[in-house]
Amino acid sequence: MHIHLVVAAWLYVVLMMAVAEALSSQGSVLGAIVTFVLYGLLPLSVLVYILATPARRRARRAREATRSSADEADGRGHASEGAVAAKREEA
Repeated sequence: MHIHLVVAAWLYVVLMMAVAEALSSQGSVLGAIVTFVLYGLLPLSVLVYILATPARRRARRAREATRSSADEADGRGHASEGAVAAKREEA
């Protein structure tokens, strides 16, 4: 997908900004780290999370469809695997 190219390009630009700040006579390494995190990692993480939402939704629907077809194949309406036994109470 094209989002990977955009992410890589933006990280490159932000990395160059951070390097320029670190090597500047008025800059600092701490400022470069803050620049990289606040201009690069934080916004990109939010962007990638938002853009990946449809893929996560499709994957969840596929899991639910697989799970419901397994329930129907069981014939009893119960899950055939991963069932949890009821908690036994002591008298």
